[in-house]
Amino acid sequence: MPVDVRVTGYETFTAFGAGAGALRERVFAGRPAFAPVTRFDTTRFRNAYGATHGGPDDVPRQLETMRTCVDGALRAAGLDPAALDPARTAVLLGTQGDFTGLHGFWADRASGRQTDPSEVHRSFAGGIPEAIAEGLGLTGPRTAFINACVASASAVIHACRMIDAGLVDVALVGGVYLVDEEQFAKFDSGRTFARDGALRSFAAGRSGMLLGDGAAALVLESPEHAGRRGARSLARIPGFGAAADAHHVVQPHPQGIGMARAITRALAAAGVPGSEVAYVNAHGTGTRLNDPAETAALRSAFGEHAERLLVSSTKSTTGHMLEATGAVELAVCLMALEEQAVPPTAGYDAPDPECGLDCVPNEARAARLRRVLSLNAGFGGLNTAIILEQT
Repeated sequence: MPVDVRVTGYETFTAFGAGAGALRERVFAGRPAFAPVTRFDTTRFRNAYGATHGGPDDVPRQLETMRTCVDGALRAAGLDPAALDPARTAVLLGTQGDFTGLHGFWADRASGRQTDPSEVHRSFAGGIPEAIAEGLGLTGPRTAFINACVASASAVIHACRMIDAGLVDVALVGGVYLVDEEQFAKFDSGRTFARDGALRSFAAGRSGMLLGDGAAALVLESPEHAGRRGARSLARIPGFGAAADAHHVVQPHPQGIGMARAITRALAAAGVPGSEVAYVNAHGTGTRLNDPAETAALRSAFGEHAERLLVSSTKSTTGHMLEATGAVELAVCLMALEEQAVPPTAGYDAPDPECGLDCVPNEARAARLRRVLSLNAGFGGLNTAIILEQT
């Protein structure tokens, strides 16, 4: 049976700057944010490129960035935090924390200094939703999701389940990741970065992914709660799916069986055939292994309709935002419904026979959109699929 969860507000932060308007302008124009990273020294790495906002003296912090997005999403939803029922409002966020407290702890330990426990705590993943909930005076559930690239999508799915079960009326969901030296070093060591500083999803010339700053918050409400206050519903979430293929620690299953299963579960939960989905915001990391596997998953789940699907990867402009990517890309799907247009896959140089779908290369395309699908995948074979539809 379909769920009925309403999205009533959202806000974002990306390498394009603060606000959904900045994201909308650049993503739909197909203008990537990739440039040499100046936030830390990249001379010892193979790659120097990413999608970051601000210079070396203007580095955003995760908690402050997430708090700004939550405040903006509440304003967009027309929700006064004082009007929320503290016990029936959840805060569910995807984040890994920012490591500064942990690094500071070991630096203090080495030098014999005393560590400030509050600084360590606030940099942990769980500290971010806790601090935001306490700042808003909320006593309901608060959880940090740390399952990598599906973290914020998982937060959305969990929130939908809680709202559908009547456990909460409102959920503040989203995620945050800001490009940091630790993760940059790990991906660089794994040789996953694009060699030419461009993320070319589904294209013949793709050579890898690139990281990007990202944060997004969405306000989810039960239809009853939204209706009582006369809120405008931007879209509803009627169905979602999650599945794992457990094929490899970091590589997707070549046939995308876990992703295909997540898609079919989302369609079944929503009670709609695949033919009623017009656009898919793909995971589309631009790596040699992900994109053919994702293509196979879409063909398996949608059958003949895959030939008519519009599929794009907005990571080609924003970069891969890790724990934040699901929330930011869900916001892009909301924009697609609002604009009745599909954002392009930027940097698309030539078709790849292994990725033979309509990837909306380089230019946005007007389209009649009623239902769209957001896909995400993560290391360990994790996969999520979330359907948005017009109300």
